Amino acid sequence: MSMPAEGAPAPEGGLDLAHWQGDALVVGCGGIGMALLQALSQRAPGLRLWATSRRECSPGRLMPPGRVLPLDITDDTSLSACARQLQAEDVRLRLVINTAGLLHDGGLRPEKRLQQLERVSLERLFSVNAYGPVLLARALEPLLPRRGPVHFASLSARVGSIGDNRLGGWYGYRAAKAAQNQLLRCLALEWERRLPQACVTLLHPGTTATALSAPFRSSVPAERLFSPERAANHLIDVLAAQTPAHSGRFLAWDGTSIPW
Repeated sequence: MSMPAEGAPAPEGGLDLAHWQGDALVVGCGGIGMALLQALSQRAPGLRLWATSRRECSPGRLMPPGRVLPLDITDDTSLSACARQLQAEDVRLRLVINTAGLLHDGGLRPEKRLQQLERVSLERLFSVNAYGPVLLARALEPLLPRRGPVHFASLSARVGSIGDNRLGGWYGYRAAKAAQNQLLRCLALEWERRLPQACVTLLHPGTTATALSAPFRSSVPAERLFSPERAANHLIDVLAAQTPAHSGRFLAWDGTSIPW
């Protein structure tokens, strides 16, 4: 059995990962990014895997070193250069998963009250978490097949839900993730017209034991703290069930919808 023919509609139950063919790109080589590459190498052997990283990254045996490209999603020049490198390799992306995100870094910390807000911190958070994913989509769009199923996914966060916000705080991160949700919802509606077999998905991976969550997970019960490997497999399960009819959804790790 092979991937549906070019132009054929995706099946209602999503695509069988074991038979996906083409290229897949994971943006970000952090804990979840590396775990996604590992899971895809096992569950989707027909996909040629590519990765990007802002810093030097070694994927071990997952892929040749030449398939890890430098990329800073806050830099338009870097985005264009990465797209050109992929184009030179005749890449046709069937799956893109963006895992790049920023919550804290050095003096940047989630705000607990209004007086902690700083313009420069807001700009950094929006550059990575909001503008980065949609500008990534813009850069990669020429590499997406015009016919045939395409999945574009990006990690969001439940704290980016406006309807689910009961605690406040974390102004910049919450707002940047909410902005990403809106931008990619707009993308899904545009691609519905121009790339009718594309599926755009916003994913909340759950609280995962990565560097991003490290300062904030001491109160998380052990059963609710996922390993990167568990989170990656949950996310792939969710994506495998999506079809173009589902494009533009904001979903948790278990496939349930999260209010905007």
